[in-house]
Amino acid sequence: GTRANSTHSTCPTTAHLTTGDGTAFQSVMMEVVTTRIPQFERFYLLHRDEVLGYLRRLLGQRAEDAWQETFLRALRAYPRLAHGRHLRAWVFTIATNVAMDELRRKPGETVLHDENGAGPAAELERDAFRELEHLTGDLPPTERAAVVLRYGYDLPYAEIGAALGSSEDAARAAASSGVRRLRRRLSAPPSGRAGSARASV
Repeated sequence: GTRANSTHSTCPTTAHLTTGDGTAFQSVMMEVVTTRIPQFERFYLLHRDEVLGYLRRLLGQRAEDAWQETFLRALRAYPRLAHGRHLRAWVFTIATNVAMDELRRKPGETVLHDENGAGPAAELERDAFRELEHLTGDLPPTERAAVVLRYGYDLPYAEIGAALGSSEDAARAAASSGVRRLRRRLSAPPSGRAGSARASV
């Protein structure tokens, strides 16, 4: 055969990239692209708005300080990153930790558990979440974060579990419990919704 078709060629022609070898080559190149760590400024510009929106959903007016703390922590940890994979999940993990710290400091805030948590996992469609999102502020912190990350930002349960410092199953259970709690509150009489955060458990 010709040298262009030789597997020992040190300078593969484009023929190598359009046949069977092309798939492997493209996979390798995609791995290189996805693992390269971007400059911190680019990382910040890419994720700042989404992280701020997430923290506003969790903390309301207290989100600005938590947002600044999130990116300060990210900046300090950035030089120690080994690769650039999963940076979105990574910064959401930091934001969740900051938010949880803030929520735990809030007087009277406790992490509650749904006594009806057993049974099939409760799921939501994206449109249904938009209808219930205004009620997420009354959820316990862990459930609130799990529901918002899952239905507001479409993170898989494994990444939500990492963000919450728990397991994939625990993240699924927290989101499911939160969904059931939201549905109960939506169906509650309007006069009873104000105090539903405590009355429902």
